[in-house]
Amino acid sequence: MRHVLERHQVLPIPLQQAWDFFSDPNNLSRITPPEMGFVIREPRPKPPTHAGQRITYTVRPVLGIPLTWVTLITVAEAPHRFVDTQEKGPYAYWHHTHTFEESEGGTVMRDLVEYELPLGVLGELAHRIFVKNQLDGIFKHRERVLQELFPS
Repeated sequence: MRHVLERHQVLPIPLQQAWDFFSDPNNLSRITPPEMGFVIREPRPKPPTHAGQRITYTVRPVLGIPLTWVTLITVAEAPHRFVDTQEKGPYAYWHHTHTFEESEGGTVMRDLVEYELPLGVLGELAHRIFVKNQLDGIFKHRERVLQELFPS
């Protein structure tokens, strides 16, 4: 079953500054909860994000067990949008659209994540028990970190 997660946050920074921050894959570790054990693997990706870019990293989402996740940037339209999809990782499907739009007071950043878990009914059970809450927690953590990095 496909699930959707949507978030938005107003950042009190200009559009180009938001793009520069988010289009640098090396900033992912700054906004990911430490307990996820997020580490970008070599070679480290060079900013800015661009279509065709692959990013390989390790995450530890469950019981500290390391998983390799490979994402592919399928769309990059500076400074307004980029899309990453999972090539290898814990999901059966992952499609994450990041958009940035100038607004009064800064930049509106939006995330639209469409995802599906593997293992059919077992995956859905895992989603209800912990995956949905874990994803919510990751995005709440990111929101708090961004408020600290870019205070009003």
